[in-house]
Amino acid sequence: MKTVCNNTDLSFALSIVSKAISSNTTLPVLNNILLSAENGKLHFSATNLEIAISFHIDSEVKNEGKVTIPAKLFSNYSNLLEKGEVEMSLENGYNLSIISKHSKTKIKGISSDEFPLIPKIEKGEKLILDKEALLKSINQVVFAASNNISRPVLTGVLLKAHKDTLILVATDSYRLSEKKIKLNNKLEKDLMCIVPNKTISDLGKILGSFEKEKEIEISISKDQILFKIGNLEMISRLIEGVFPDYEKVFPKLVESTVEIKVNEFINAVKKVSLFVAETNNSIKFSVTNDGKLLLATEETQLGEVKADVDVKIEGKNNQIALNASYLLDFLNSINDDNVIVQLDNKLAPATLKALKDDSFLHIIMPLKL
Repeated sequence: MKTVCNNTDLSFALSIVSKAISSNTTLPVLNNILLSAENGKLHFSATNLEIAISFHIDSEVKNEGKVTIPAKLFSNYSNLLEKGEVEMSLENGYNLSIISKHSKTKIKGISSDEFPLIPKIEKGEKLILDKEALLKSINQVVFAASNNISRPVLTGVLLKAHKDTLILVATDSYRLSEKKIKLNNKLEKDLMCIVPNKTISDLGKILGSFEKEKEIEISISKDQILFKIGNLEMISRLIEGVFPDYEKVFPKLVESTVEIKVNEFINAVKKVSLFVAETNNSIKFSVTNDGKLLLATEETQLGEVKADVDVKIEGKNNQIALNASYLLDFLNSINDDNVIVQLDNKLAPATLKALKDDSFLHIIMPLKL
């Protein structure tokens, strides 16, 4: 193998595919990136056997070939090289020679024969949607997924597509996020799957790196999902099982509706949350008809605190206790000046949504008052 490419392109490619590298693998070759030069392209692939990421850049291929190279060392070294062309070639078996303007190095690799085959997804119906819309949606749902592997389906994000709408849902049974996205195409049949939360989180980190591309394609098979944008393909396994009938937790009644300025709400919650470590992160919220939302904690060894926020109120006075961390996760995920909080009673879940965004709904289960 012998090829010449731009180092800026090389560094970018390595940063993207390295997202699929696991730090806990016992197989040495899974710490490596598969590098393949052919047909005027330099291809990069990495996998942890749960997800696989492939990417390619333009390259002057003088001799075709492939090898696997340690991902961390390769990426770190590339990031230190100056801008300009980089020549790479294989020497004495699996040693990768890297020559740039001011340096020359050799990195020992492993045969490409030891690298796992990157799976191919069955061709089926595609979902096409706006990249920025998906990125925003990912940030609004991933934090609600569970980390408890005893219920695998809750460690994933539900993707449910119907006609021209994609719905993303995540829940850990204490809170729930539902986000609806408009598709750029119309589906002939409904699609549904559960994607590991880490896959969705990694995809969100990757999408932010693509500035020129406007759309992303999603293909779903029986046990895999493919995300495609630009020169990137990301394949992940799906989680088997049945996602809970989450709509059952949506409150049927609304006794109190409160409109609050987001920045003021965040500030008040942060002040009160300094005192809640001993009370399971519980903050008591009281809605009063004098246009105030009162926040308070029980007295602890640290002391106690009370705060209030000016709000617009419709309906009855009300009280509820909510987890401060969960509330901040939601408030930090929205892009709006005002938020709506809807309450039934102290035993029913609280419904939260941005004032100007009906596509995003968040539910938080109450704590004991």
